[in-house]
Amino acid sequence: MFSNRTPADFELNPLACARAERRRAGARLIDLTETNPTRVGVSPTVAEIAAAFGPAFEERHAPTSARATVHDAAHYDPDPRGLLVAREAISDYYADRGCAVPPDRILLAASTSEAYANLFRLLGDAGDEFLVPRPSYPLIEPLASLECVRLAAYPLRYAGRWTLDPSEIERALTPRTRAVIVVNPNNPTGSFVAPYAARALESLCVRRGVVLIADEVFGDFALDASAPRRATFADARDPLTFVLSGLSKVAGLPQLKLAWIAVAGPAALAEPAIARLEWVADALLSVATPVQLALPRLLAGRRAFQERTLARLRANRAHLIGALAARPDLEALATDGGWTAVVRVPRTRSEEEWALALLARDVVVHPGHYYDFEEEAYLVVSLLPEQDVFAEGVARLVELSGDAPTR
Repeated sequence: MFSNRTPADFELNPLACARAERRRAGARLIDLTETNPTRVGVSPTVAEIAAAFGPAFEERHAPTSARATVHDAAHYDPDPRGLLVAREAISDYYADRGCAVPPDRILLAASTSEAYANLFRLLGDAGDEFLVPRPSYPLIEPLASLECVRLAAYPLRYAGRWTLDPSEIERALTPRTRAVIVVNPNNPTGSFVAPYAARALESLCVRRGVVLIADEVFGDFALDASAPRRATFADARDPLTFVLSGLSKVAGLPQLKLAWIAVAGPAALAEPAIARLEWVADALLSVATPVQLALPRLLAGRRAFQERTLARLRANRAHLIGALAARPDLEALATDGGWTAVVRVPRTRSEEEWALALLARDVVVHPGHYYDFEEEAYLVVSLLPEQDVFAEGVARLVELSGDAPTR
């Protein structure tokens, strides 16, 4: 009766079951997996959001700028690419980052998940492959499954810093590979693509005729601004490149459901890609008019959010490193940016056992295998929780490490 694109089994895994049981028992959990900015005191306030939306509900009879058309929230005049005023705001966002992306190279989506789905629809037929980093965020896999395409992995290697090797990516290519996906910075490793690796990867994509997809939702959150990195692939010139981002991370507004695809590369490839993406978007028309009209003001407010968030991330990162320094069996792996940290723990327990033991102490973490780490034992924690909450959770991890059994 049901397609194979949806799961046949919805049973919770042991860690999720244990977490639900702790909640039923009334435990106050310290959630070191929390990445929802609206729950940790860094997102824009209700008043700030309301102020951004207010002008969208004012009746307009003349353009607000020479570039903008007349729109208000009471009118429905859809553009499958997204309203020009919204695409101009995104173009200005990239200009602030030193990168020229014209509005006609931008298409809106309700989320980066939808943007991925649209790109899978654009580039892949059933059974075609997309290369993804390992470790990385697990959501890409069900999105691919829903579009009947396959994922294959290339490794990120850790030797004091996480890196990708374009030669390993090339070895992973097959005749059915349609695109290489990079997450810049990666979730959960926090690693940006190094400039030399980015150049080699772009050359590889051109030589082998594959597309480059860059997920840059955490791109504004470099924890060490001096570290060499490719800040964005939106300035790519040679391969056809799609860059994904959105309000969820850029402005701390996941509830407003607006993301985008920026298209880079030669016009001979970009123009037919945009036309086809526009056709896909025209079948969905998923982004609401009010949030598009509010986007210039929402993006203008991103700086205060990003400053608060970066201060939180850096403070928690520094605390983590300091707290683990007293325990030589624990290590916070190096990271360049993003909202997460990877902690290497002793193999005296499996990752699942570590996570369950911490949950018994009311601390929630993710085991590394959630993110497809190739070996054990790693735990993944968010750097976003409030600082006192984060410090208490880390203290319980350090305490548990001291009680770790030997094998």
